[in-house]
Amino acid sequence: MPASYAYLGPEGTFTEVALRTLPEAATRELTPYVSVQSALDAVRTGEAEAAFVPIENSVEGGITTTLDELVAGAPLMIYREVLLSITFALLVRPGTKLSDIKTVSAHPAAQPQVRNWLKKHLPDAHWESAASNADAARLVQEGQYDAAFAGEFAAARYGLEALETGIHDAENAQTRFVLVGRPARPAAPTGADKTSIVLWQRDDHPGGLRDLLGEFATRGINLMLLQSRPTGAGIGNYCFCIDAEGHISDRRMADALKGLKRICLQVRYLGSYPRADVRPGDVQPPRLGTSDEEFVEAADWVARCQDGRF
Repeated sequence: MPASYAYLGPEGTFTEVALRTLPEAATRELTPYVSVQSALDAVRTGEAEAAFVPIENSVEGGITTTLDELVAGAPLMIYREVLLSITFALLVRPGTKLSDIKTVSAHPAAQPQVRNWLKKHLPDAHWESAASNADAARLVQEGQYDAAFAGEFAAARYGLEALETGIHDAENAQTRFVLVGRPARPAAPTGADKTSIVLWQRDDHPGGLRDLLGEFATRGINLMLLQSRPTGAGIGNYCFCIDAEGHISDRRMADALKGLKRICLQVRYLGSYPRADVRPGDVQPPRLGTSDEEFVEAADWVARCQDGRF
């Protein structure tokens, strides 16, 4: 039996479409799960080799359900990412007209991407959140709701019609998905990588976040995502989810992680993996003084000073 990849289901989600763009998906059994949490738990228990879940969209930023699941529980690691352009269709049971629609449903992350369209065309419709866009389509099929925002490709799967297509409030909207597995040695750097971590401060003090960010800034590392999430320990207690350009094997990234480990209460490493938005040849070179060669040269100079050979 082929190894299993769990994904946010049911069948017909944007997650499934993005997953099938990975070459290795053709050799895996793809198993839908009802939630991000259950898909990631399947990896933690060994039920699945990896899970494929949404983690960020270009309209609302980080998807909090996924971030919170990666922050808590047994450690997991990101191995791949996929970017998928997102546009919605309004799916209805055959014969439904726009004037018939009183309730609409979709995943919570979809609402900010169709809010203005909904206000203009269905201002009185009541919004109901679903576990996924495809699950919303299933609930429309069962008669629980009148319409769902989902991919047009889901219509045939659930016996629905696309009453409207090409729905989006923001042009060129994208969602980022990640392939998550159990911790292991990161893949070799490609020259166009990112590293994901979670940071917990030792205490709340003026300039605390600046201290964390300074570990990246002084080494010329650009941040691609910075999102605070509550720790559950009370109002004002947050951890920080960060995506940074570079690979843990890069001298500057390893040095930054060492610095963060010294000053943070906890650092959770979520992996170093290839970026989906740029090719290796298109990545800007490191800033002056932050290349691997310059880190080696500086370390050699310190060693010579220690030996009296300066």
